[in-house]
Amino acid sequence: MRKILTIAALGTLFLASCSETKYVAEGQYLLDRVEVKTDQKAPGINTSEMKSYVRQRGNSRWFTAIKVPLRTYSLSGADTSQWINRTLRSMGEAPELFDTLLARQSVLNLQSRMQNLGYLQATVDVQNRLKGKKVTTTYMLHPGRPYYVRNFDYDIQDSAIARLLEEHEVTTEENRKVRSGMMFNADNLDAERKRLVEFLTNRGYYRFNKDFISYRADSTAVSGQVDLTLVLHRYRDNTVSDVPHQQYTIGHIGYRSGNLEDSLIHLRPRVLRNNTFLTEGELYAARGLQSTYNHFGRLGAVRYTNISFQEHAQLPVLDCNITLSTNKPSTIAFQPEGTNTAGDLGAAASLTYQNRNLFRGSELLTIELRGAYEAIRGLEGYSNQNFVEYSLETKLTFPRFIAPFLASSFRRRINATSEVSLMYDRQNRPEFRRRVFSVAWRYRWNDQRHHDRYQIDLLDLNYISMPWISETFRREYLDDTSSRNAILRYNYENLFIMKVGFGYTYNNGIIAIKAKAETAGNLLRLASDLFSFHRNSEGQYTFMDLAYAQYAKGDFDFTRNFQLDNSSQLVMHIGLGIAYPYGNSTVLPFEKRYFSGGANSVRGWSVRSLGPGKYVGRDGRIDFINQTGDMKLDMNVEYRTKLFWKFGAALFVDAGNIWTLREYDEQPGGQFRLKDFLNQLAVSYGLGIRLNFDYFILRFDMGMKAVNPAYETRREHYPLLYPQLSRDFAFHFAVGLPF
Repeated sequence: MRKILTIAALGTLFLASCSETKYVAEGQYLLDRVEVKTDQKAPGINTSEMKSYVRQRGNSRWFTAIKVPLRTYSLSGADTSQWINRTLRSMGEAPELFDTLLARQSVLNLQSRMQNLGYLQATVDVQNRLKGKKVTTTYMLHPGRPYYVRNFDYDIQDSAIARLLEEHEVTTEENRKVRSGMMFNADNLDAERKRLVEFLTNRGYYRFNKDFISYRADSTAVSGQVDLTLVLHRYRDNTVSDVPHQQYTIGHIGYRSGNLEDSLIHLRPRVLRNNTFLTEGELYAARGLQSTYNHFGRLGAVRYTNISFQEHAQLPVLDCNITLSTNKPSTIAFQPEGTNTAGDLGAAASLTYQNRNLFRGSELLTIELRGAYEAIRGLEGYSNQNFVEYSLETKLTFPRFIAPFLASSFRRRINATSEVSLMYDRQNRPEFRRRVFSVAWRYRWNDQRHHDRYQIDLLDLNYISMPWISETFRREYLDDTSSRNAILRYNYENLFIMKVGFGYTYNNGIIAIKAKAETAGNLLRLASDLFSFHRNSEGQYTFMDLAYAQYAKGDFDFTRNFQLDNSSQLVMHIGLGIAYPYGNSTVLPFEKRYFSGGANSVRGWSVRSLGPGKYVGRDGRIDFINQTGDMKLDMNVEYRTKLFWKFGAALFVDAGNIWTLREYDEQPGGQFRLKDFLNQLAVSYGLGIRLNFDYFILRFDMGMKAVNPAYETRREHYPLLYPQLSRDFAFHFAVGLPF
């Protein structure tokens, strides 16, 4: 590893020594830096945002410092017939030369943007600083005085539309996007125009668009103020002019197949009607048209949708033709994969059958058969050294709510799915055999006009059976009084979990929020008290001779994305989870416990190797149980930048840990205590390389420990100051971004 780091360091130094101006001819200048500054504080003007209007940015830099792509290009020779020179040029980036025409266009763009923001007399100067063959270009903004709207009025030249706007109070002061006293802003003017277009196209005005709305402005009356009038013109086109706009109603709605080989649409008539949001005899509505596209687009049986209108010759009526092209109803897929669990290599494969239109309502049936094999090393005293797993999972997804007592208007507005699933999993390990049978019924939905998504796990039943445990494992870890582990033992007993849950997700591309809450065992506990269920030897109530789990769990994740420039961004993330066993349980089921470390957590630690608290692992064979907790905190800051081609890079700092809420003898130092919280936060830092193939991202993260709460001596507690590669380094390979 040291050799690799040394080679990388030497390579970086070599690139840094390459001339950036090798291919800059005499009389030309390399655009080294671009700056945007302003000579005054101006409300609404952000120099970082204004920089996006500059036509030239200069060559890209890695981590905003070294122009590695340009220096790579400069390594090439002039003879492009040699493959090495062509390769270096394709990997690198040609020098960005200062262009006076583009600079002039940038000035016009910046000036136009400031005028749109209300600075009607704004000007821009270009200042160039030369250093050899390099130039730093500064665009100096002179916004001047901001203008404000003194009066705002409407000139509606179509009497029918004027009455309609008045009836719905569209033009009242409180509903306007532009009001008297507001700072003049073209974005607000466009928003007001868009509001009127949306209102009218949803009330039958099929041919209305923003070109029929203009503004008159008078800024001469009082300095620094503008009188604005919105003008709504009458209808005109190439054949007619200056006539009232026409309201259209929907005539006949017809459906046809877009498949050349099939004239039939293999969807039930009711399904077609329920996903159509235009109604015969009612006014045309653009919102209904878009909703129809959205709802047909989310049906798995539909490949694409085309909606066209045909106008009647004499009447303002639109016949609607909906053309649907459907997917193949059934597919079979085979997917092999390699596995690596804590160094144990194996292979897995899955065979998946899907039917996208099971009952001619775009219901999706998925049947997946999966098998896995893993060669386990380091186990002694067991007759078998391999892990074998088989699972069968069946899911049936309906593209709508399957539930009574829901209003039809709510069903039609919401994009929803209802899912029922059954799963049987069979695991054979050297230490034990495990069987899991699950049944679940859940709903997912989102409002198409917002960024929110919801999920309800109405019922989720899990039956966990341990039909066989090896005598060696039972003797060493479950029955021996000197090594008995309550957490371990609880997770190797038969168990029944009956849970309900709710999840919420919000994502607008800048902010992402995920929240989930679930609880298990409460209904069974109520039934136990009412009907005096049997208790086992541990004092737990049982259901069908199985102890059932009782707990509450909540998780919250927040991610904020700061776009720094076209090629780099800063992402901040915090994740908090807490779960508490109570009533019929003193320990959380293993599947519900938290772990820390790994590719999506504190990346200086390998998966399941951090915590809880300051706990130090002692037995690597069973510490996957001990290094779990009831509470988790993750805090991450990551700087991401584009390198070249498909490559990107990231610098990150992670902090966090897990804790238990109760004191367990098997996890000394693992219980959460507020006074010890800061000292038990683990911190790591590192570098990541990403390969972005658009459809998926391959991620390689290299993390180093900075603060290790498992140790108290200064040298071991602060590996940032006393790094040791063999002890503090962790490598992670993953698909997708960490958060």
